[in-house]
Amino acid sequence: MTRDKLIKKIATWIMMAIMLSVFSLDIICVAMCNKYQNKFEITPAQFSSDGTADRIHFLNTYNSDAILIESNGKFALIDSGEGDRNPRRKLSYNGSEEAVIKYLKKAAGDAEGKVTLEFALGTHNHYDHVGTFEAIANDPDITVKTFYIKPVNREIAHEYEYNGWGIEATYADTVKAFQNRGTVVTSEIPSEPFKFGDFTLTFYNTALDDARLHGQGENAESVGTMVEKGKKSAFLAADITRTTGLEGLLLPQLHKVDLLKVGHHGYYGSTSWKFAKGLSPKIAIITNRLGKIYPDVKWTLTMKSHSAIFATVDENGIIAEFTDNDEIKLSNHAQD
Repeated sequence: MTRDKLIKKIATWIMMAIMLSVFSLDIICVAMCNKYQNKFEITPAQFSSDGTADRIHFLNTYNSDAILIESNGKFALIDSGEGDRNPRRKLSYNGSEEAVIKYLKKAAGDAEGKVTLEFALGTHNHYDHVGTFEAIANDPDITVKTFYIKPVNREIAHEYEYNGWGIEATYADTVKAFQNRGTVVTSEIPSEPFKFGDFTLTFYNTALDDARLHGQGENAESVGTMVEKGKKSAFLAADITRTTGLEGLLLPQLHKVDLLKVGHHGYYGSTSWKFAKGLSPKIAIITNRLGKIYPDVKWTLTMKSHSAIFATVDENGIIAEFTDNDEIKLSNHAQD
């Protein structure tokens, strides 16, 4: 056997060993994930309520974020899902405008189908998070009292984001639509905890400029949201990732939670081992399809924090209800 053939043979065996290891780890990961999932009963969603429920609704907007906060008859929206005119798409593309507006009227509407949101928050200016806000603002049946959003910061955003992805136009169009409806639009996002019904909400990464995040991209502008009631808590991580450095900056300010809305739809770099250990969520909800979650994220959540993973696409919308006796009850098929 020649030297070249021997090297190729050794390389082939090494690659096969690596692939077998990855495959074996994935099987173990799936088995452990199923084990953790089985600890939580998840039942079909029911929308009858006396107006006192405390819930977080994670909508199925494919790989985008739209999260409805409901507490004691009050409603707020964290991100809106992708709209129907994403500037990054070269071809016609249907977003989630119709689905989100329909859900808002079903879950938050009064007897006449009118919806009042105490506030809405655009966590950052990516279209898959704020794209449907313009349609919401233009719907006469939906009133938003206050809209929180940071303007685009060119010191933080990448050039391709404002030149190719149109994030400045997205921001401007969204703000204009809300202003035309008389909504208070502000970049002064509260930095202190505040009561929202029975929940206590705290926003993180609210500063308009942080030199430590310069050049890290629009995801580094993501505003995180802590939701707390009694002894239970959830952290909504928007597009917070390890790769932007934002996880590391925020982790010392956070505490262990029961539920984590995983950052950046479960894509690469969205949940580091240190972040997973620090928060130690028993429930991980990902705004995506289960099969699209990156292996490193799946392994970290399963092996490090021992989290039960639920995906909004597979479950067709998930509701987490915070009960008065310190439980979190899950329901699915919210958008059936």
